[in-house]
Amino acid sequence: MSYAPSEIEKKWQEKWSESKAFEPSSDFTKPKKYILSMFPYPSGRIHMGHVRNYTIGDAFARHYRKLGFNVLHPIGWDAFGLPAENAAIKHGVHPKKWTYENIDYMRNELSSLGLSFSKERDIATCDEIYTKFEQEFFIDMWNEGLIYQKAGLLNWCPHDHTVLANEQVEDGKCWRCGTEVVMREMNQYYVAITKYAKELLGEIKHLENGWPKQVLTMQENWIGESFGLEFDFKLTSESKGLLSHSFDSFSVFTTRADTIYGVTYCALAPEHEIVRYMLKNSLLDSDIAKLALNLQKVPARDRAVSEKNGFDTGLKVIHPLTGDEIPVWVANFVITDYGNGAVMSVPAHDDRDYEFAAKFNLPIKYVICPVDEECADGAAFTKIGILEDSHSFDGLDSETAREKIIAYFEEYKLGRKTLNYKLRDWGVSRQRYWGTPIPLIHCDECGIVPEKKEHLPIVLPEDVIISGEGNPLEFHPTFKKCKCPKCGRNATRECDTLDTFFESSWYFLRYTCDPSVKTSRAFSKEESSYWMDVDLYIGGIEHAILHLLYARFFTKALRDLGYTKSSEPFTNLLTQGMVLKDGAKMSKSKGNTVDPDFLIKKYGADTARLFILFAAPPTKELEWNDNAVDGCYRFLRRLYDKSENCNKVEFLPIIDQTELSANEKIARKKVYEALKRSESVLNDSFTFNTLIAGCMEALNALEEQSNKDVWTEGYYVLLNCLEPIAPHIAWELSDRLFGCANLRKIAVNEAVFDSDTILIVVQINGKKRADMDVPKGSSREEIIEMAKTTCSKWLQGEIVKEVVVPNKLVNFVVKG
Repeated sequence: MSYAPSEIEKKWQEKWSESKAFEPSSDFTKPKKYILSMFPYPSGRIHMGHVRNYTIGDAFARHYRKLGFNVLHPIGWDAFGLPAENAAIKHGVHPKKWTYENIDYMRNELSSLGLSFSKERDIATCDEIYTKFEQEFFIDMWNEGLIYQKAGLLNWCPHDHTVLANEQVEDGKCWRCGTEVVMREMNQYYVAITKYAKELLGEIKHLENGWPKQVLTMQENWIGESFGLEFDFKLTSESKGLLSHSFDSFSVFTTRADTIYGVTYCALAPEHEIVRYMLKNSLLDSDIAKLALNLQKVPARDRAVSEKNGFDTGLKVIHPLTGDEIPVWVANFVITDYGNGAVMSVPAHDDRDYEFAAKFNLPIKYVICPVDEECADGAAFTKIGILEDSHSFDGLDSETAREKIIAYFEEYKLGRKTLNYKLRDWGVSRQRYWGTPIPLIHCDECGIVPEKKEHLPIVLPEDVIISGEGNPLEFHPTFKKCKCPKCGRNATRECDTLDTFFESSWYFLRYTCDPSVKTSRAFSKEESSYWMDVDLYIGGIEHAILHLLYARFFTKALRDLGYTKSSEPFTNLLTQGMVLKDGAKMSKSKGNTVDPDFLIKKYGADTARLFILFAAPPTKELEWNDNAVDGCYRFLRRLYDKSENCNKVEFLPIIDQTELSANEKIARKKVYEALKRSESVLNDSFTFNTLIAGCMEALNALEEQSNKDVWTEGYYVLLNCLEPIAPHIAWELSDRLFGCANLRKIAVNEAVFDSDTILIVVQINGKKRADMDVPKGSSREEIIEMAKTTCSKWLQGEIVKEVVVPNKLVNFVVKG
């Protein structure tokens, strides 16, 4: 029979589905493995990045099943979000219909790859039952003070009547309609993730053996712990009068208290409450006001690399130690989300402050000098040194001075030593339709009240018109009207929906719930205690900060709320590289995509899987290569065709190693080297490419001999090694030859590596020509003579050099 992947793959996919082969057991006494790939957004079709992510995860899941583990390997759909609303506008289709149709299509695409997902635990975050439990978590967090409401300055599109994330503002305009964005103060809901900042940072050390160092460093920097001094700059009486006495002072935080005598100006973030007050009350002239609004529109991530810009507010504050009056500027390098949105600026000892001062001709005062050197003009001196021109602190080194100056502030009630974090609380309000409704109600009598849990889920009304202008929930005739759960009076329902990160921050816990009871609970403590933590989590490094940080927070918060015992969600993290073509990331806009459906139809799923794992290690970028895909197909076809050389057996044949020829010994050795490599790759290195190369070498070695028992043993082992990678052909041949008895843990036969001979590679001008078995203890001269005999047909010129690497190779340098 010729190799027909479409027939074989369809056959085994149906068998696996009918037998529920990949559903985990409810026997919690068994050893477990939880293998999880980041779930996809149902955009409509899978791409090669999906194929890579899920093929990697599937290989691990199949491997651990063979070893006897109870494996949870689920899939779901990150299904809420703005793209569905955009599709509704573009195609005139309801977001729900668009989303579920995409899920069905993509589910079939993933199934065609033979991925061993649990079908019974499939979830979509837009499912009403998922919404119910998520709203319960929200209410619990609200009641515990982990979620709160406050006013915030947000990007607002006047045309679409919606808040925009910073990422949706392009050159100060709405990404969708091109309207000039304005800043608008609105009430938003926030998750108090900062309450967990210390624990999130401290427990990074527990992840060091399982997470990439790069990811941990990114999280450490994002949380950004720093010790320093927090104190107030008091406004002068004239400045207070200008502000109608609405403000007396503003607070700053610094890690460089030793430089405090070098402060020559203060800088506020463009969004600082004082700046907003001045704009609202027309206290800035029109050009300055316009500049302030433009500065507010620049996302924080872009300000670090922007040219320094700002303006003088006309306000002044009093230096808390010297009594000097200091000007107050607005500067684009100050962001409202760090510290208090205000900084004391010391241009002599901070590069950022120096650049700004140099541009606007502000004073620069050096108060720290290098040891045994004079302060150098023309640049900021940012290292530690000796204080000068700092009153009673002169002569102290920087580190000593910091402690003494902070102590002075605390003694005289001027400020306090404090621990600060860059991490800010997580804003979760979204003014859009396709998301989880926030389960809060606004009552004139009771204030903001959570919905009663027995009334959950609050679901989205489907009779809405999505035009892109505002949130349709605000205008729905019945959704917004409700009764207060506390007093029973008429009230209004919250129309904001949740940030989609909220759904993706706990979905891995939802998978642990037994499908038979999934409508009655999100998951139980017993279930999560057994399955958690996820043993291996696979996804792109672009999720290194927000998703992974929010998932870590959510796990800890649900632990404290009594839902789970886990403190960390993921023991091991594998960040796979991108799939490239022609040196660039695959994308429709570049016209360099490869259609997985076409690939599967042409070559079969096993070829697609084999190539995706063979072309590069999982953590590296993968460059697409059509010729290599074809080569993978030829290997599988040869594997299939050569199976006719095997006997049909239930157990490994018994082979006497001492009676074998050199080629037969080499073949057995290559086969068991592949098995050893399989264990190493799947348990440690993750370099599937080396495992596949070992299997290819083993098949080549088998073809160099004709012993049917060696062929049979070879296939018994090789099909076991290849099953996680190319499962359909592995099951087909294993079933035909061995009744699938080989698809279990196989022990390495160490006897094949014991020999009185050593395998030596023979090269001519660096090119391999043969392998030969050389008796142990052979002299250099004997090895050279044997090599000349073995490769005589290639030695057609003068041998100018003979290189012997003991126990490894012989290389002849031949001239002519």
